[in-house]
Amino acid sequence: MFRDRNLTFDSHLRFTQFSYLCAMNNNDEQEDMKPDNSHYDAGNITALEGLEAVRKRPAMYIGTTDVKGLHHLVWEVIDNSIDEHLAGYCTRVETTIHKDNSITVRDNGRGIPVGMHEKLQKSALEVVMTVLHAGGKFDKNTYKVSGGLHGVGVSCVNALSIQLKVEVHRDGKYYEQEYSQGKPLYAVREVGASDKRGTYVTFKPDPEIFVESLEYNYNTLAARIKELSFLNKGLKMVIIDERQKMDDGSFKTEVFHSEGGLLEYVKYLDETRAQLLENPIYVVGREDNVEVEVAMTYNTSFSEHCYSYVNNINTTEGGTHVSGFRRALGRVFAKFGDTSGMLTRAKVTLSAEDFREGLTCIVSVKVPEPQFKGQTKSELGNSEVLGIVSRAVDDALSTFVEENPNLARRIIDKIILAATARQAARKAREMVQRKNALTGGGLPGKLADCSSKDPGESEIFLVEGDSAGGTAKQGRDRHFQAILPLRGKILNVEKAMEHKIYENEEIKNIFTALGVSITENNEGARVLNIEKLRYHKTVIMCDADIDGSHITTLILTFFFRYMKPLIEQGFIYIAAPPLYQVRKGKQFRYCWNDEERREAIAQYSNGENDNSVKTQRYKGLGEMNAEQLWETTMDPNSRILRQVTIDDAAEADRIFSMLMGEEVPPRRAFIEANAKYAKVDA
Repeated sequence: MFRDRNLTFDSHLRFTQFSYLCAMNNNDEQEDMKPDNSHYDAGNITALEGLEAVRKRPAMYIGTTDVKGLHHLVWEVIDNSIDEHLAGYCTRVETTIHKDNSITVRDNGRGIPVGMHEKLQKSALEVVMTVLHAGGKFDKNTYKVSGGLHGVGVSCVNALSIQLKVEVHRDGKYYEQEYSQGKPLYAVREVGASDKRGTYVTFKPDPEIFVESLEYNYNTLAARIKELSFLNKGLKMVIIDERQKMDDGSFKTEVFHSEGGLLEYVKYLDETRAQLLENPIYVVGREDNVEVEVAMTYNTSFSEHCYSYVNNINTTEGGTHVSGFRRALGRVFAKFGDTSGMLTRAKVTLSAEDFREGLTCIVSVKVPEPQFKGQTKSELGNSEVLGIVSRAVDDALSTFVEENPNLARRIIDKIILAATARQAARKAREMVQRKNALTGGGLPGKLADCSSKDPGESEIFLVEGDSAGGTAKQGRDRHFQAILPLRGKILNVEKAMEHKIYENEEIKNIFTALGVSITENNEGARVLNIEKLRYHKTVIMCDADIDGSHITTLILTFFFRYMKPLIEQGFIYIAAPPLYQVRKGKQFRYCWNDEERREAIAQYSNGENDNSVKTQRYKGLGEMNAEQLWETTMDPNSRILRQVTIDDAAEADRIFSMLMGEEVPPRRAFIEANAKYAKVDA
């Protein structure tokens, strides 16, 4: 949750432009006052020493300094411990969140060496912690594969921490060293004897760097740690949150341990969907020191759910390992469909996309020298991996269809159904586009558009119902705010075939209002075209009650399944209308939660019972007038918006399927487990 500061930024921009114009207008008067910038020699060259470069440009090393960057520090330390597991020396990694939001990561690996580094003449531990591109990952005799390849991980964490302490238990002894902002406070020292083994790193992020937030989110850490336990079978991973005490006085603790690895992972991801196969298909192979592991299954859903990893790094944009998997998948099932005669009888034209509808798969490879496209490591580029993965998957799937012809026929039936539905969806899309063309491509009649044509400053509110929509239209700033009222609850796209979605009036209005469209690429896959996107803020604004929450979830499901790029690029928001208004006479205060309500009551009553203090509970937007809705929910200077992001695509996928899909038992189990957290109005 954050305060929207769009207007503040615009005001600053306008001030900057005004200042620049004034400077240009007074150019003649200022000419003689210009500093002499013509002098440029060796004295102008700045060389940053040690870890100063990391502190100067932290985003270059960890991507961002917002909440995501804050959590990235933890991943860098955990990655070092997992590299020890991949090398065969670590069986347990424990992560603790302390009350002050500092973090400790403990492993039982070999421990970072502490001996004297011959070249730098300082302890190897200090070299690892304070020198960029230093570590054992460059020596393939030490680590065959590793997640962090550049040797900057733990040293970056050190540079961006106000305090960091590393403890090494090695060779029967215990060593330690402490740092502040990357600088050692003393030399590595031997503390005493130890019967333990491993490295313990405790760090506290620097508030000068992470100005947005210093608070760690337990769910974010736990989700990634659970994922890593599936990807590294046999490794026990523990997370402890000392900020949360349980009823028995212990701290909140979860232990993740998977002996089945990817097989267990794909079952976990697919537990909310109706299955076509009783057991997942498992592929494992090794060629030229590249290890291939794939787990896959089919379900009755209408979407592909494929996740890929290289050395435990989530490659969100795929790469050659995914291409190799898809090539083998299409080749094997197309061959079986032809030889069995099923495809000939069906008389359908298949695309590569049809083979992947209803597929859930995990593709994981371990590559000694991975080459990633781009700084974010989101796409694997090694050309040789394509053939290695393709051959391993081809062999395994060929054996599967030969030994399980009935299950293979079930998959071909699903593929034929996908092709038929895809063709129907294309016709439905073409019908909508043709209708728009014949009617002049006009905007929806219910849309109250803004006057600005600049998508960067324009925003659209998707409002529940005509009544609230009318209030929003009266209260908005017509220059940059558009209003699209939605009638009731939109179609649940999780349960509907694609062609039915384009027949739904409310969904058609959303497509038309936003100016986006869906096309197909060369493989027949859906591609969202956002070149003509009309608003860079789409705000879901529903009532703060159960129905409003349900409508918000339905809309989010639609965006996640059919407009995910809008979420990924940060264009989707959820409005946060206040829950209460506390009033005493002409004084009043809006409150967004119960704590704020209690504070307001205490403020107006001076800690005593005061019957003149009144509290109004807003159950719907319709209970506010236009002025109230503007100042609490729509005014960029005072409103609260929640930006929708995807930190863990696999977990988000699973939750949407569980909440909105056909399978009832997983949803019932979720409700029973979380009912105590629900807030239901009487």
